[in-house]
Amino acid sequence: MIKNLVRIGVGVLTTFLALLVLWQFRIVVIFVLISLMLAASINPLFTRLKERSLFARIVWILIYILVAMGVIIALIFTIQASAIELHGLAQRASVQDEWTLPIWLGDSFQQTILTWLPLPSVLFQTIIGPDGELVLPALLGIAQNIGELVTASIIILILSVYWGISQVHFERLWLSLLPSDQRKRARDIWQSVKLEIGAYIRGQGLLSLLVGFCLGFGCWIIGSPSPSLLGLIGALASLIPVVGGVLIIVPTMIIGLLTSAEIRIITGIYVIIVLVGIQIWIKPQLFNRRWENPILTLIFMLALADAFGIIGIIIAPPISAICVIFWNRLVIHRAAAGATTELSDLKERLAKLKDSIKDMEKPHPPLIKNSIERITNLVTAAEPVLSGKSQAESPNPPLVKD
Repeated sequence: MIKNLVRIGVGVLTTFLALLVLWQFRIVVIFVLISLMLAASINPLFTRLKERSLFARIVWILIYILVAMGVIIALIFTIQASAIELHGLAQRASVQDEWTLPIWLGDSFQQTILTWLPLPSVLFQTIIGPDGELVLPALLGIAQNIGELVTASIIILILSVYWGISQVHFERLWLSLLPSDQRKRARDIWQSVKLEIGAYIRGQGLLSLLVGFCLGFGCWIIGSPSPSLLGLIGALASLIPVVGGVLIIVPTMIIGLLTSAEIRIITGIYVIIVLVGIQIWIKPQLFNRRWENPILTLIFMLALADAFGIIGIIIAPPISAICVIFWNRLVIHRAAAGATTELSDLKERLAKLKDSIKDMEKPHPPLIKNSIERITNLVTAAEPVLSGKSQAESPNPPLVKD
């Protein structure tokens, strides 16, 4: 009894100590997790090159490099254009003394809204301060955040390259720490996690680029004064689950209040059509919803947002998917294995029962004969479910007679 209590106490203290160490080095843990996710997302692109010739590998690597450079250059130009457009919006708001509301709202409703909203120039002066004294701290904070983001990106990129190069050695190292009978199962779980998380990161990246391009190009065609800014906001907000669509629509409405009614209405309708179309037709093609758990994702979002801010919100869905994969592999599959063992034991008992009935005097009573037939049909019908097979794998399951 005392030994069990000591063992439990040591386990609890060890767990708390491990959690404390992880919390103290939480930034490092987040960097490692993000780098592993990034390495898992780009690893299949280079794995496919192993079966190709040397010339084909060189060509595809050059294509990858050109695509990456093109995305980086486009992002830099978009940020520069967004800064210029944001400066223009600030100048327009500083001298504008009224909001341009739609005519169809009606005079009374417009007057009600205008009494609630401060004038654009007043709102602008409130944000920057009477003499602009709030601008410098905000710029310093933005510059500091950009510097931290660039530094973190470089560290994550270096770690991702390291994980990609040393992937085999890394897997052998941590698998060697496990008992030999558990290594195959651990390797299967690791492969499932890599495939699913890599697919999620690639899909999320493509979705973000698609949303940013559609919004930016469409708003430029419409004639919006801030197409690059709206495209950049759409690309960044689409990385945030659950509330990403709201974070796209709200800035669109605010910017629209500073433009003409026609451009504002067309831009709003276009943004809603793009978001709905991507949500219905594009997103289901990019993401595997098998590992999606909205409640668990929301819990992780709330917890990680409090600890890591926007980065925690972005990485909450893949961490939720990892937990679902672990639960499915470690708990559900183990229960299915236990059910399979019980099924084999039930079959042995049924065979012994049939042998015992054969030794009885003949003819057998109809009740015994019908009962054995019903039990046999029930066991046969339950076998695909208990063994983890789908109903499609058993197209004609035996029916149980009444």
